[in-house]
Amino acid sequence: MGVLYDYFRAPDDEAVAKLMAAVDGGPVVRAGDSPVADAVDGAAIDPAVVLGKVVAIALDVPWSTDLVGDRLVWPEGVAQDREYEGPWVVVLGERARDALAGIPDDRLPDLAERWSRVEELSYYSDTQPEVMLSRLREFVGLARRARANGEYIYCWICL
Repeated sequence: MGVLYDYFRAPDDEAVAKLMAAVDGGPVVRAGDSPVADAVDGAAIDPAVVLGKVVAIALDVPWSTDLVGDRLVWPEGVAQDREYEGPWVVVLGERARDALAGIPDDRLPDLAERWSRVEELSYYSDTQPEVMLSRLREFVGLARRARANGEYIYCWICL
């Protein structure tokens, strides 16, 4: 099945801890259920690499592992536990949020086409440019709503 990623917005780490308690550690996106947060099903899009690649493309900078600036925020104390296998939540840096939120709509098709060609997505069958355009619109929309509300983007990750 692989790793699961749900992206959502929240005002702070404390709100994330409360959300994780309310959903028994996740997931945040639940098929058929009422939404528990403004969220995007990230499928195989991890924050540092695959999402980081579209952020790099949008900013016209080289991709690097720290470009997204993600930081572990939940559960508390697992950063030093090498045996812990998840789930966990990271917060994306404001630079990544603002880069996504700032992408003009007319740039989305070109960025999605370029994003669909990143090596890490070549292993999946549903990464055609039109699919990635839809995914990019979801991420951009989430980032815009987060920025407009003074919130952050978080990513729930589960092995």
